[in-house]
Amino acid sequence: MKTPETRKKSFFPKQNLGGYHLKFKERGLAPELLSAVERAGFEEATPIQSETIPLALAGKDVIGQAQTGTGKTAAFGLPMLNKIDADKRVIQGLVIAPTRELAIQTQEELFRLGRDKKIRVQAVYGGADIGRQIRGLKDRPHIVVGTPGRLLDHINRRTLKLETVETLVLDEADEMLNMGFLEDIEKIISQVPEQRQTLLFSATMPPAIKNIGVKFMKQPEHVKIKAKEMTADLIDQYYV
Repeated sequence: MKTPETRKKSFFPKQNLGGYHLKFKERGLAPELLSAVERAGFEEATPIQSETIPLALAGKDVIGQAQTGTGKTAAFGLPMLNKIDADKRVIQGLVIAPTRELAIQTQEELFRLGRDKKIRVQAVYGGADIGRQIRGLKDRPHIVVGTPGRLLDHINRRTLKLETVETLVLDEADEMLNMGFLEDIEKIISQVPEQRQTLLFSATMPPAIKNIGVKFMKQPEHVKIKAKEMTADLIDQYYV
């Protein structure tokens, strides 16, 4: 019997080899990122990736409406990694996620994609040794991925400073609001420079999410991926 499996090794369906690589080579994606994608054998972009990545590479703010499991991490991860200057050992990207599990998974996927560019990614979340996280932050990562409560904890301890962030990502924003994190999110965003790129992803689009777009984003482009647009190949990769 097939059982669900959390995706750890892949976030693109393995099909149509060659198309994805050529598409993003033409768009100016860093060679190191193209190598990481090619090495993993992933070539065909999912719908959310196809719609979001060109906009994000162009520097646009994006609100993406898509279900979990559609390849959102690469949709925001590739443009963010492409922008990062690895020689600058400061935090250039911040990803806010609702749960520890998602923060860890996102950190792992960003590390795999950015390894050839020598991008350092640090995850911070509750229920883990905060001292170890502080040491990781002192090691000057390029990207920080974290849950709202633990991010705010580090900000209040002055172990996390966000004045150099260029790309802000709110992942599964509706889940964070359902969990009561709106106030924490607003406090965190207040620590990030206004001159930034913001990418927001949500499975649903309640008024509170729209308000975040109005309040914290600059003329965002809207991308909506319907559930039926998920291909059978993409769905099947979550089962063994």
